[in-house]
Amino acid sequence: MAFALEDRLAVTELIALHGHLVDGGELDRSGEVFTTDVVYDLSDFGQGEIFGLTALKEAALALGAKNPVAHHVTNVVIEEVFDDRVRARSKGLGIMSDGSCGSVTYEDVVVRGDAGWRICRRKVVARRVPLGGLGQEA
Repeated sequence: MAFALEDRLAVTELIALHGHLVDGGELDRSGEVFTTDVVYDLSDFGQGEIFGLTALKEAALALGAKNPVAHHVTNVVIEEVFDDRVRARSKGLGIMSDGSCGSVTYEDVVVRGDAGWRICRRKVVARRVPLGGLGQEA
């Protein structure tokens, strides 16, 4: 199925908006990025899944100063398109207050509703080894 350029741009901007809102502390605007019943999967970080916007805000506040000071997203790729639902992957860089940084892959399911495109499921996968571990065997 063809994915209209306008929709591709809307999804890409939606994914980018997350970092702007979080970094600015505008957690009450998360509904502009996520559905109210979002599933935010942080299992790769030992935190399990977070369900809903309220729990997502509470988790961010609980993490406090351990949150990155800057979230940067790049390499957005729309992988699958089903009517009003798409799968997207992107790369994320988190810059910490001490200047260290980490890399993740965001695996998103994005749905179109009355308010436009919103992420209904996000899995955050930490990037810990180069080449996905290829060639790392001892």
